[in-house]
Formats: sequence, structure tokens, C-alpha cells
Amino acid sequence: MSLPLEGLSAIVTGAGRGLGRAEALELARLGAAVVVNDYGQPGRDGSGEASAAPAEEVAEEIRAAGGQAVAHLGDISDFETARALVDLATGTYGKLDILVNNAGILRDRMVFSMSEDEWDSVIRVHLKGHFNTTRFASVHWRERSKAAGGPVYGRVVNTSSEAFLAGSAGQPNYAAAKGGIVGLTTSTALALGRYGVTANVICPRARTRMTEDVFAAIPAIERGAEPAEGRLDPLAPEHVSPLVGYLASPAAAGVTGQLLVVHGGMVAVVERPRVAAKFDSAKDTFSYEELDGLLSPYYASRPPNETFASTEVLGLKRG
Repeated sequence: MSLPLEGLSAIVTGAGRGLGRAEALELARLGAAVVVNDYGQPGRDGSGEASAAPAEEVAEEIRAAGGQAVAHLGDISDFETARALVDLATGTYGKLDILVNNAGILRDRMVFSMSEDEWDSVIRVHLKGHFNTTRFASVHWRERSKAAGGPVYGRVVNTSSEAFLAGSAGQPNYAAAKGGIVGLTTSTALALGRYGVTANVICPRARTRMTEDVFAAIPAIERGAEPAEGRLDPLAPEHVSPLVGYLASPAAAGVTGQLLVVHGGMVAVVERPRVAAKFDSAKDTFSYEELDGLLSPYYASRPPNETFASTEVLGLKRG
């Protein structure tokens, strides 16, 4: 019996640790050949000996388990680095089938305290990084589709966050970047559907090195108790990676342009925004007075803390 991703190749960005590592290992377990990307460089271990870069360690872990993997060291927020990453996948495996965008950084601060660099760096790595890899992968799929005269196999899985859905007061840069990724994903789904490509976005909750301080910063998120012996941490990345494997698979051919929240043995499908109310001007255009007469009573009748932010998503849990 063949594995669901057998014969397919994948890129996972930010895959040296945390979520990306778990996702790369899961795709490999399901049969994919994986390009493991991470910015981390080789270093020194506790004894002072040279140590491999995290991406190389994950690639070796996949190969040791009988899979196929190569490492790519580089910052995908750089346009040409993203081009080289996609070229490595197509040059090594003959084609690219799956792109999982996961790489990111945090520079948390309140909006009134944030520096320009703290804003720019997070937008660059998350949002521009997602665009860069998607741009070159989409060129590859479009050219393959034209050569084949029909649809080809292509999967994009992007990474957003509950910080976008619910708002996070101390993460305006991160929330903005993650919101932009949702817009990029829905646009990509519409643009590439004709070529056979799907694009979806996940909002994972996981305890990783990057997010170790996030749960304290957003009190509504349950930190999760220490797991019982032999049980998986409720915030382990391994709760997220199976959904990535599914979205990358042939079984998800009909799933595109979707946003899913995932953590702790739970997956929630988030519905698109819907129009809550509509007001028409009595004349050709509104006046201030008419808007005051219509909108002020409407908002006065709504719960005072109800905004576009979906804070209830922070309370989602298995059970």
C-alpha cells in the first residue's frame, strides 16, 4: 500500500525546530521527499565541537528513518534566496508539489513602543517570506500546467495565527503580518486554482521556542497543564503536523481558500466574514447626520466589546 505523499516533493520553511520540524517529519513519514529550510547556521555544541545547522539535523533525521531530504540554509525573506530554495527542490527532485510556509520571528511590543525595525523585520520574514516562496512555486506550477496542457499537482499550506483572528495588543506587527498571509492565501487559491493548485492557511497553537512567551502575553489562551506521563503535551507541534499532511495530500484536492485553527487534538474551520448589517442612503449619498441617525443606534444596541476581532477563538478546545 503506497503512502499518501509517495512520489511528491515538498518544501517546509523554518523547519529546523518547532512546528516546521514536526511538519517536515510528518510529510516525510507520509512519503514526501522534503527540502528542509531554516535560517539557522552551524554552531558549537556544549563541548565546543562544531554542530550541524538545525535544518541539516532534521534532514538527517528524515534520511535516518528511510526518507528523502536535503537541507537549505537561508532567509526566505530574501527574494533570491526563495528562488534558490525552489530551484533546489526542482533540481533535486525534478519538481515541486508541496509548499509549507512556516518560517517566522517575533518582535513583540505595544504599538506605541514599537520601533520601525521591529515592525519591518516581522512583516518582512512572515509576509514577504510567504510571498517570495509562493511567487517562485507558482511560476513552477504554471509552467508545468502549460506544458502538460492541464492541471498539475500543487499544494500551498500557509501559517497565520490566532493573533490575527482575535487581536493581540502586544503584537501589532505579528497580527498584521498574519492577517496579510490570510489575504495572500485566498488570493493565491483563486489565482492558481486553474492550474490544479490549492492554497490553505492554518492558525496553529503550539509551544515552541518562538512562542514560549506568547501564552503569557494573551491571557485568554489556556497555557495547558503539564502532560501526564506518556501523554502528548496539549500544545505540542505534533498536534498540528497531521493537518498539514492532510492539506498537502491528494485527499484534500477539494479543500482550498480555507482557514483552519488547530491545536491540542482539535481542528476548527473558520467561516469567512459575513455582512452583519447594511444601510442605504435616502438620497444620492450619506450625510453625517444621516449616518449618525443610522449607525449610532445600531452600535448602541450591540454588545459593547464586540468588534471584528474573533476573541472566542481563543477559547476553542477539544471536548
